[in-house]
Amino acid sequence: MEHFPALITDLGLTLSVAAVTTLIFKRIKQPVVLGYIIAGMLVGPHVPLLPTVLDEASIKVWSELGVIFLLFSLGLEFSFKKLASVGGTAGITSMVEAVGMAALGYGTGRLLDWSTMDSIFLGALLSVSSTTIIIRAFEELGVKTQKFAVLVFGVLIVEDLVAILILVLLSTVAVSQNFSGSDLLWQMGKLGFFLVLWFLGGIFLIPTFLRRTRRWMTDETLLIVAVGLCLIMVMLAVKAGFSAALGAFIMGSLLAETVQAERIEHLVRPVTDLFAAIFFVSVGMLIDPRMMVVHWFPILLITVVTVVGKLLTTGTGALLAGEPLKRSVQAGMSLTQIGEFSFIIATLGVTLGVTSPFLYPIAVAVSAITTFTTPFLVKLSPRFANWIEHVLPKSWLAAIDRYSRQTDQVKESSAWQVLLRAYLSNLAIFGVLSMAIVIGVGPMLQGLFGATFLGMNGQLLAGVATFLLVLPFIWAMSIRRISLKAYRQLWVNKRQWRGPLVILELVRLGAAVVVLAILVSVFFSTGWALLALLLLTALVAFLFRQRLHGFYVRMEERFLLNLNQRELSRRRTDLAPWDMHLAQLQVRPDSDAAGRSLQELALREKHGVNIALIERASGHTISAPGRDHRLLPGDDLLVIGTDEQLTAVQQTLDVPQSGTNSAEASKEDIRLKRFRITPQSPLVGMRIHNTGLKDVAKAMVAGLERGDQRITNPGGTWVLEANDILWLVGDGTKIRSFMEKRKAVRE
Repeated sequence: MEHFPALITDLGLTLSVAAVTTLIFKRIKQPVVLGYIIAGMLVGPHVPLLPTVLDEASIKVWSELGVIFLLFSLGLEFSFKKLASVGGTAGITSMVEAVGMAALGYGTGRLLDWSTMDSIFLGALLSVSSTTIIIRAFEELGVKTQKFAVLVFGVLIVEDLVAILILVLLSTVAVSQNFSGSDLLWQMGKLGFFLVLWFLGGIFLIPTFLRRTRRWMTDETLLIVAVGLCLIMVMLAVKAGFSAALGAFIMGSLLAETVQAERIEHLVRPVTDLFAAIFFVSVGMLIDPRMMVVHWFPILLITVVTVVGKLLTTGTGALLAGEPLKRSVQAGMSLTQIGEFSFIIATLGVTLGVTSPFLYPIAVAVSAITTFTTPFLVKLSPRFANWIEHVLPKSWLAAIDRYSRQTDQVKESSAWQVLLRAYLSNLAIFGVLSMAIVIGVGPMLQGLFGATFLGMNGQLLAGVATFLLVLPFIWAMSIRRISLKAYRQLWVNKRQWRGPLVILELVRLGAAVVVLAILVSVFFSTGWALLALLLLTALVAFLFRQRLHGFYVRMEERFLLNLNQRELSRRRTDLAPWDMHLAQLQVRPDSDAAGRSLQELALREKHGVNIALIERASGHTISAPGRDHRLLPGDDLLVIGTDEQLTAVQQTLDVPQSGTNSAEASKEDIRLKRFRITPQSPLVGMRIHNTGLKDVAKAMVAGLERGDQRITNPGGTWVLEANDILWLVGDGTKIRSFMEKRKAVRE
């Protein structure tokens, strides 16, 4: 407990000074990150103006937590699906920028006669831009919806991943102090292996876990679960030889694919803000202002290199990706700064003790200057782009325009592109899963069985068990048909492609043989074991191909369901044709509606809304309540309607606006489902009140689509016809079971 008073004193000092500087920077409309850094300088050992932090070691630990939560929050905004959606344009642009700026930074460092390690870290610092600064500038200038801004946001998404790769590679280079190409390739392969493994395992398990425990997930519990998952992934990343920042980023990206992403992001934000503030304050504590005065020339030179270099590299990358000249120039001028990731990279150099003391304050100074210049450059970019178009020869402009149109045509996917993408994805996914089972699960089973188990050889049993576990993935990797339509198109229409297609199949089979060979080397000492396993694999694949296919289909459906859970949830909670959504209201004790029945209130007749659920204060719930149910003080109501309808109901129930929450706050799995009535369904010709939807399925009909006709809240006397589409509100599982038995198809 000796350090406890010093820690409290230091935190009070740092946060108090940070609060004052933050208010000042808010007042002058500048990024609060710079305010935190200045606060750190003021309480640091190099500025005697204010009392100095006493326990720097404890502040360092808190700042490391700040990096973890900062990367966790960035991951929550990242999403692997966003990366896939930005397309090749953003990917090419960001890669040209990152490689170009890394080379310019390294060259600038060597020109200044810096050491090799300082030059490498300088290149890494300059290779990424600041998401926070760009978003702030775009919001102030009102350009977030313009086409060049969309390109910039795509580049920033890719840069997040590039920055993570840079952190991993810099850690490897700094520790090993050599630049062996084989070592770097090994580290990149290792990183790719674990990224695929964590992504597949996380998507398969985490959304399912959150979905099944959702009814017990209060804000407090969800926050604890999210932070716990983050720290578990941090531990796994460190155990695998990577940085804690990588683990935090990966877990944030996994949680970004779940329906709870926005809620988690909202709950974690105060924690992130606190620890991130301490991190940036600790950044400022390392800065010696005298160093910035001494090194004014490198600061000025690197600032010019940053602005001009990012304009050239980003603009060139966008042009190579097929973007028009004006859009490329605007994107380049928007990314002319360094920010939060650069601080993290600079901190890594200081932590590992491989960079000189002057690099850190220089990086902060360059970040501060480019932060101030970014809004002016973004505002100036249209006129600068017009000036370039005016200056360049017309033949150049025509060539750029022609190249842009040709690139758009090339972007269309051919059969070969589709096939190669599918084959590479298949090999990567199932190869990683197979190797994870062989080298990860297998040794665990061997330790569990021991030398002997039930009188049998424990190692042999572990090998057989591992083989059985890995067999479905080997089948999917080497035998399962992939992109059959594209394959047939190439095989039938172009005979010259049959040779390459056969080679692709042989590569798949070869990958399976490699996995089995590694399995044999781990568990079996006899040479014939590989041949035996190959024959056994072929036999099992032939005899049980239907079961293996069924197992794979179930796995794939679960994975895709979890991967698309967020989008599916949005579809469930939004009735697009009528712009309806679910909301939760609470009946106040002094409300005039308390004690009255739904028939007396006539909410559906007056306002066009439906009450899908009543949850009593005692915990009792009533799904699809009837006309005779009465509202009691403290009841939570799950209501469906448009914004205007819900506002009117709030006034009727005397509910304040703040009482409306997301439907996810409900403690019951209430969903909006869309079903089409097939011609064979027994529901055809029945009136809605005779179908049993309300009495058996406990569902309410919120809408009906019939051709171009859309009916909100159809009455019970409506007769259902073939191909009618019903929007139903209620327990998702019950509705699906009810409708499937009556031959209605999920839309």
